[in-house]
Amino acid sequence: MKIISGKYKGRLLKGYTLKGTRPTMDRVKESLFATINDYLDNSVCLDLFAGSGALGIEALSMGAKEVIFVDKEYMATKTIKSNLDMLNVNTNITIFTMDYLKALEKIYPKKIDLIFIDPPYKTDYIKHALEKIEELNLIKETSLIILESDSLDKLEFSNYYEELKTKKYGDKYIRILKKKD
Repeated sequence: MKIISGKYKGRLLKGYTLKGTRPTMDRVKESLFATINDYLDNSVCLDLFAGSGALGIEALSMGAKEVIFVDKEYMATKTIKSNLDMLNVNTNITIFTMDYLKALEKIYPKKIDLIFIDPPYKTDYIKHALEKIEELNLIKETSLIILESDSLDKLEFSNYYEELKTKKYGDKYIRILKKKD
């Protein structure tokens, strides 16, 4: 697994074989980041269910000023730290080894520009994460939320959000949301 764009382009990341993770394929990452490129510069990003941290690290590579990584698994957050150390990135980074809902409460009242939500597929965590983000009002009018799942049913959202784009890549779906005006 490698970084596809930006200042760390081509660098390899550890964690491809982390138990319970499904790294986002490079072609999917490339398409996704081309879509959200205009939102990355100086953004504050949240990589929820971060796994190896590949999405948050890609955001850093492409100009994000701050990234918050969240994963409840110690080995995942240890891998994120190792990947960041390898890239010599040590500022404007927060890593939480905890449940995603507790992490969202801990982040409050910070406003997030980009949120990546890519939980284990056999869960309803997307629904609960979106509800908690709405409850805590963690996003701005211009913020984007990127959802990833193996089923469109799991990418449902309340009328607090509006859909900007949904795309299928092989056996997974990516949906991009923003706060409704």
